[in-house]
Amino acid sequence: MNIATKFTPNKIPTKDVSLEDKYLSDEGTAYMTGIQAMVRLPLAQTRRDTLNGYHTAGFISGYRGSPVGNYDNFLWQVEGILKDHHVVFQP
Repeated sequence: MNIATKFTPNKIPTKDVSLEDKYLSDEGTAYMTGIQAMVRLPLAQTRRDTLNGYHTAGFISGYRGSPVGNYDNFLWQVEGILKDHHVVFQP
């Protein structure tokens, strides 16, 4: 018997994962920072509203240098996702 065949590990099924999954995935575990969770919240809310038959949108505003540092930077990074979820960020 070939030793390489005998000890071949089982293949573990994997899932394609993207960096946006922390904002968009509704199943499984998502690891993120506190600020990333704050970005995810309005996205998750609009998805939940849609499932319940509501047509809602969101508006996020603030000012640069606010106590919630970097929140605006994270919102800018996902501008396209926000738009897809009808969430407007206006600094």
